[in-house]
Amino acid sequence: MSVVGFSSSSVAVFIAVLVLVLNGVEVCNGGKTSRFLRKIEKTVDMPLDSDVFALPPGFNAPQQVHITQGDHEGKAVIVSWVTPNEPGSKKVLYWSENSKQKKEAIGEVYTYKFYNYTSGYIHHCTIENLEYNTKYYYEVGIEYSPRTFWFFTPPEVGPDVPYTFGVIGDLGQSFDSNRTLTHYERNPHKGKTVLFVGDLSYADNYPFHDNVRWDTWGRFTERSVAYQPWIWTAGNHELDFVPEIGETEPFKPYTHRYHVPYKASGSTAPFWYSIKRGPAYIIVLASYSAYGKYTPQYEWLNEELPKVNRSETPWLIVLMHSPWYNSYNYHYMEGETMRVMYESWFVHYKVDVVFAGHVHAYERSERISNIAYNIINGRCVPVKDQSAPVYITIGDGGNLEGLATNMTEPQPEYSAYREASFGHGIFDIKNRTHAHFSWNRNQDGYAVEADSLWFFNRYWYPVDEPLSRQD
Repeated sequence: MSVVGFSSSSVAVFIAVLVLVLNGVEVCNGGKTSRFLRKIEKTVDMPLDSDVFALPPGFNAPQQVHITQGDHEGKAVIVSWVTPNEPGSKKVLYWSENSKQKKEAIGEVYTYKFYNYTSGYIHHCTIENLEYNTKYYYEVGIEYSPRTFWFFTPPEVGPDVPYTFGVIGDLGQSFDSNRTLTHYERNPHKGKTVLFVGDLSYADNYPFHDNVRWDTWGRFTERSVAYQPWIWTAGNHELDFVPEIGETEPFKPYTHRYHVPYKASGSTAPFWYSIKRGPAYIIVLASYSAYGKYTPQYEWLNEELPKVNRSETPWLIVLMHSPWYNSYNYHYMEGETMRVMYESWFVHYKVDVVFAGHVHAYERSERISNIAYNIINGRCVPVKDQSAPVYITIGDGGNLEGLATNMTEPQPEYSAYREASFGHGIFDIKNRTHAHFSWNRNQDGYAVEADSLWFFNRYWYPVDEPLSRQD
């Protein structure tokens, strides 16, 4: 049967072309801007008397309790806390779920001054030689007002052990920040560890960088970071460099409060380092420390990448603060000089995914690179590259500076999906070949995925990923 004047084959071709034209937004992979419309409201910090900032009861009770990985392999934990009145005990008691025998570790105490602020007594204690895949309890504040928390150690480093990471950036302490953290905590698929891509308290947005807002942020996040490690990345809001008031030591509050195991990976500074956790090798880079040729960060990364054994840790993840690929009009191309330095290394070593923050929105790229350019060939446009990582910007934690709503137009081809909403991510590693990533916006139900993608490992299964779910 045929339409008058046309053969059956011609009609079929016409219909196929028409369907492609009418539905191109749905079948083309790349260049999608979310159609989700959120209510635009001013982002405001929670007042100091908010319940999320409440002091724990008892004299000299430990507060701002937080943990992170304490070695390179995942068998140690750094426990940190603040006592407000006096140093108190440096001791941490800890025991496994199946043991009644309590062990102890002894830490160190630090204080610092920032303009007219004097910190409490900041404790850092590393618990070592833990068993993999075990629940541990720990107690701090011995002798005065002890408090008890718990955490799980990761599985033994290996290629096919599943492991799930939460991903959060640019959190702050606004009402939206509280929604983001709550949304993450109640996500039924939440991570066992958070990859945090920088910008913690936003205390520097206050006059004289009011460090009281570092204390409130520590108490606000305690409900999560006292129970699962957060892997720290330094952002621009951690700089706290204010020479006009005599503060000339960059990162002073951050480095006193948040210790990381940088020496375990041969780093000479706490702003760039690496860890192994289950099936993942995680490299943390510093967007606001020198990274040019022959700098300490450059030399470290040049030696670090060849050490990654993809037969042991198949998933290679990089964290940084300033994104290399960004199609918003905020912080546009701020990461360009770092990209020029390191992108060819990322492609050569087949990095799977790069998480960044800084831009207060969400964006996911295609697998692309821009490394073919030389001074005469003019090839300076990103191209699809199956050896390149996916770049995910997730600086949408909810801080008081608000959303980055102004996007570049037209949307570049390298941008697969973008949306100016607050939210968090989940990176769920299944085995050496497959991982699932989802981005969850705050306005949705706890299990709703606004954007998602099945990742195929670049080393073990380097083929095109399937079309992802998009609004």
